[in-house]
Amino acid sequence: MVRLFLSGDVMTARGVDQIHGNPVDPQLHEIYVKDARGYVQLAEQAHGRIPKPANDRYVWGFALDVLDKARPAARIVNLETAVTTSERYWQGKEVHYRMSPKNLGCLKAARIDCCTLANNHVLDWEREGLRETLASLAGAGFAIAGAGRNDREARAPAILPLPGGHRLLVFAFAGPDCGVPPDWAADGDRAGIALLRAYSGETLRRIASAVKAARGTADLVIVSIHWGGNWGYELPDAHRRLAHGLIDAAGVDLVHGHSSHHVKGIEVHGGRLILYGCGDLITDYEGIAGKEQFRGDIGLLYFPEMDESGRLRALHMQPTRIRQMQLRRPPMDDVAWLRDTLNREGEQLGTRVAVREDGMLHLQWEE
Repeated sequence: MVRLFLSGDVMTARGVDQIHGNPVDPQLHEIYVKDARGYVQLAEQAHGRIPKPANDRYVWGFALDVLDKARPAARIVNLETAVTTSERYWQGKEVHYRMSPKNLGCLKAARIDCCTLANNHVLDWEREGLRETLASLAGAGFAIAGAGRNDREARAPAILPLPGGHRLLVFAFAGPDCGVPPDWAADGDRAGIALLRAYSGETLRRIASAVKAARGTADLVIVSIHWGGNWGYELPDAHRRLAHGLIDAAGVDLVHGHSSHHVKGIEVHGGRLILYGCGDLITDYEGIAGKEQFRGDIGLLYFPEMDESGRLRALHMQPTRIRQMQLRRPPMDDVAWLRDTLNREGEQLGTRVAVREDGMLHLQWEE
């Protein structure tokens, strides 16, 4: 058995960056908020004072103990921010996320192994910011997937060691429907991300070819995809077709989907796990009004367990709730809401979840 840790979007920029000891200049180029410290004030108005400067462990809260107890063989998050001090922001884009390279200790505190970067914020501070992001993460010891100094690097998998001499290959892509500017695509010697132009048969063939070229006989493979909009539970047919094709034609063992600000339905296809939308994990959205019905403050730590063939044997999920920019253990009413939501969305996918006595969720599925 191999146990992994996966999460949706980890956004350690803006307000989250500002509560740490070495933040970047707080100036923003947004319509409504011009200073990143304004997001700290919103969170404090909603739920109380946030200690400043926060230590590196602060934002993870109780999740660090959960991670230590689970002892996953690899820890993978979608890092939805640039890690840069660059002042050149992408013109025409409404929101720009960045954190200081000096605050990367907040990611190291959770012993993250791999950051996927194919998303709609990693180039918010131009290609200069992306190059610094790549250098900062690599220098801090993080594996990277989905972005690079050229197309070859952006589409190459991160390779993580697993027990018993096995390897985990993590490919990361951004879809054409998650707000990524087309010019962000890596190409030749141009830095950028691994951007999918369409959810097509040709896209599937290209990914399958890349997986076949990189995979060894004992390797497990994850494809991490940033796709779709921020709100809504609907699963586009194109997403489901690609996810199924990645498993059936490309031999992928797990599809790790994200972009939605809330959790979405879960499917098991061909014995392999598909997470269509992992939801947000860490953000500075606390205190922002609107879309409350989706409960974007509720997240999940995902712990899939796979056998050596990549077949899913169990999925345990720890619910979280953001309060004062820290992950807290949610009350059982919130856990029940999350259970009911996943059961409603999983009905068409053949999955259900049950709540354990310790508040963890356990996936059940039709073989």
